[in-house]
Amino acid sequence: MPNPIPTISPVIEHQGVSVPTFLYGTAWKENATEQLVALALESGFLGIDTANQRRHYFEEGVGEAVGRALASGKLQRTGLFLQSKFTYVSSQDHRLPYDPQASYAVQVEQSLQSSLVHLHTEYLDSYLLHGPASGRGLTPADWEAWGAMENLQEAGRVRLIGVSNFSLEQLQLLLKNADIKPAFVQNRCFARMGWDAEIRALCRAHGIIYQGFSLLTANLTALGRREMREIAERHGCTVEQAVFRFALQLGMIPLTGTADPQHMIEDLAVYRLELADEEIELIKHIAF
Repeated sequence: MPNPIPTISPVIEHQGVSVPTFLYGTAWKENATEQLVALALESGFLGIDTANQRRHYFEEGVGEAVGRALASGKLQRTGLFLQSKFTYVSSQDHRLPYDPQASYAVQVEQSLQSSLVHLHTEYLDSYLLHGPASGRGLTPADWEAWGAMENLQEAGRVRLIGVSNFSLEQLQLLLKNADIKPAFVQNRCFARMGWDAEIRALCRAHGIIYQGFSLLTANLTALGRREMREIAERHGCTVEQAVFRFALQLGMIPLTGTADPQHMIEDLAVYRLELADEEIELIKHIAF
């Protein structure tokens, strides 16, 4: 039998940019980064998430895989979504991509230029502020960094900008006062918090796409429940596939960081699944 037509497209348009609805995340890959990104691209992933933060990412390894894929002709730059991040000194190690004594605006500029070199590209499709400077509110550093990112978008060096690891309060402040609103919010997504329900609702209200990471690793207890296994059995899929399909049907872009080539293929196969409304509701409340 032919595969059913996906009800959720693997690529959507957002503010004039083609955005894959499933991203491959590259944190914690170290020396395996290049090989794993190459495998992800060969498996069909069209979006790669990284950061210019050597402490947790090896952005140059991402770039080597991307460069080879583009040089081979198997992929065109216009068909590939590259997302990186500016990370403050407090979350870096000694391998900084900018002058720590420079202003925040200059740090953002230097970090971006370093990312462009790493990734063998003239522009980024998405550039995120990799967490605010403080756990509460937004500081002058955040506003200076965001203003620099707005300037980069206006100059065409990044196509869209967004934030990561923001609280509801911080996102509300940004939306109230920013000249350019974020196109993306990327957060660790906990089932016990309704899969970041409040922030997702705010994103929906403002036309922002929510990107969810750690969907599996942050929710091991909830996903181990019998109800999750029963949903997977009904659909002939894994629990992991059911979670990623759930995320897509909620309207979020999930990230996967799997190092298993078979799991990469299985992850992208979720476009051929369809969860029932009652199954979506069950997973929404699986941690309660």
